[in-house]
Parts: sequence; structure tokens; C-alpha cells
Amino acid sequence: MKLATPKTELPPSTQLRKAVSGALAICAVMVLSSWIATLAANAESATEYKLKIPFGLEETAVVIPADNPLTTEKVELGRLLVFDKRLSQDNTIACMSCHLAKNAFTDGKPVATGIRGQKGGRSAPASFNRVFSSAQFWDGRAATLEAQSIGPFTNPIEHGFANYDVMIAKMMKIPGYRKLFKEAFGDENIKIENVGKAIASFQRTILSGNSPADRFDQGGEAGAISEEAQHGLLLFREKARCTKCHSGFNFTDEKFHNAGIGWDTNTVDLGRYMVSKNPEDIGAFKTPTLREIARSAPYMHDGRFKTLEEVVNFYNQGGIKNPHMDPLVIPLELTDQEKHDLVQFLHTLNGEGWQQATAPKAFPK
Repeated sequence: MKLATPKTELPPSTQLRKAVSGALAICAVMVLSSWIATLAANAESATEYKLKIPFGLEETAVVIPADNPLTTEKVELGRLLVFDKRLSQDNTIACMSCHLAKNAFTDGKPVATGIRGQKGGRSAPASFNRVFSSAQFWDGRAATLEAQSIGPFTNPIEHGFANYDVMIAKMMKIPGYRKLFKEAFGDENIKIENVGKAIASFQRTILSGNSPADRFDQGGEAGAISEEAQHGLLLFREKARCTKCHSGFNFTDEKFHNAGIGWDTNTVDLGRYMVSKNPEDIGAFKTPTLREIARSAPYMHDGRFKTLEEVVNFYNQGGIKNPHMDPLVIPLELTDQEKHDLVQFLHTLNGEGWQQATAPKAFPK
């Protein structure tokens, strides 16, 4: 015969604590479930943004992270953020201060200028067709467009915030932004990662394609470019060896090369090496796209060349020799006429797909 085990009665205080703990756990689960449901509802209500790829660009090459799909809400929020000068320490600099549409989303200066007129060490890189690229900046230090989008905010020369917390605190005081972040991300508590996602989303809509060169080369439109430019295209692919680095539909291999810039003046910028720590990357910089190149003077990462003619002359002489010179850069022996025709071709790479990137008429208050 099995004896029944007598029940041990817990003290009333212990019973109360257990009851309260259980109730709190249930409440926490309910709150979490409600929060997740709210985020899901916001995500479902977001409007998918249909990216319009101009002729000449490859839709299959688009890079959009799975955790940051394009939505109309994020794109429009990003537009506001990149034009808003309040997103600098002294309210004088916006992202678009260094990326002007008329200059192919550069600033037309040798090096970028930030708050209080401070000068950076490199030129502002063109910020269109970034949807086709992962690594950003001249040295590729940002692995994603999202990371690139927030980098300048805490740069003391550029936007000048001491840290991201200071910037976010400033933004949180603007009710209009809290509302827009809730619409875009389901949470009115602004987070720096969501700032990056919104700006990156807008940047991915700034494109350049359907250029005269595209219409001639891919569209078969015989009169789209001049005979001189047609000869320049042949030179671009053959004798001038431009496609060794400026390859593909976006005219860039997305790699890093040392052409000798700075080795003639003892002002060498170590470039990609400061990121990779690979000695082979000393003085190497990312190949920029040549689309819109006629609008984006001055040229090179230090803005040393004012014209395309100067750039062509530089490469025609084989760059500037140095211990880490890229073997792809060699003297070209182009004639004056060939150099002229090559420049004429480069002028045919201006296109469309960016003209809608205009400043908002008003900003959140």
C-alpha cells in the first residue's frame, strides 16, 4: 500500500510572489507579442517601392539587403534626411551639400567641405548608381550603403556630431520625424540604424543610365553619338585600355588600384591599405563609375585634375611610378586626335534616372 505524500503549503508571501511573477511573465509575453504584431502590421502596410532601372543598366546586378527592402515610406524619409541641414552639429551641412545633382552628385570641389568650412582630405565621391555596389567610400571602408550613410554624421570635419546619441537626441525633439520613422519602421523611437536604412533606400533610387553611349552601343541607334565619340569608344576598349578597370555596364570593376596619385608630391594617401592592412593596397583607391563623368570635375580622389583632358594625359603617360603601382597602368602612346576622341566618348556617358532627386519643399517640424 502506497502512502500519499502530504502536501506542503507554501507561505502566503511566497504564493503571492509566485503569482505576481507569473502574471508579470504573461504580461511581458503579451506586450512583446503586441509589439511584434504592430511592427508586422506596419511592415505590411508599407508600400513597396518599384525601382525604375534606366536602359543600359542591369537589373540583376541590383544590391538591396534582405533586411532593408525598398519602400516608398523609407525612400521619402531618406529624401528628407539627406537634404536636412539640421542633421549637422551647427545646422549648416546636409548630406546633399557635398552631393549636388548638377555636379553628378559630387560637390565640384577638390576636397569635401564640412561644418565651419573645414576641408576633408578627399573629394566627395559620386553618390548615384550605388545600388549596384556594396563597399563604399574611396577606400571601401563601409561594407554596405547603410553603413556609409551614417558615417559622415560623427566625422568632426563633416557633420560634426560628437556621437550618434547626440544626433538622435536632436532628431527626437522633432515630432515630425518621430511620426515618419513610425510610418517607415513601425517605431517612433529613432534609431541610428534606421537612419542609415532610410538614407540608403533613397540613395538606391538615384540612377544614371540611358545615355547616348547606351543608345548607340546597346540600342543600335547609329546617330546617338558622333563619329569622333564612336572612335573614342573603340579606343576606350582597345588601345586606351580603359576597360581594364572601368568595365561592365557601370564602367567600374569595383576594385582598388594605385595609379600613383600623390607620389609626386610626398602627400601619399595610403587609401585602401588603411582598411585592409594589405601592403598591396598601399595608395590604392576604388575605381569610380565613369557615368556622368563630364559633370563631376575635378577628378581623382584628391581632386587634382580640373578637366577630362588632364585625366587622359595622366593615364597616357602611365600614371606616376611608385613601388606599389598597379601593373594595369602603363603608358598608352595616344595621339592628340585619339585623346580628343576619347574625351568626346566620355561626354556621351551623361544619362538619366537621377533628375527626380530634388530637395523637399518643406521639412518635418
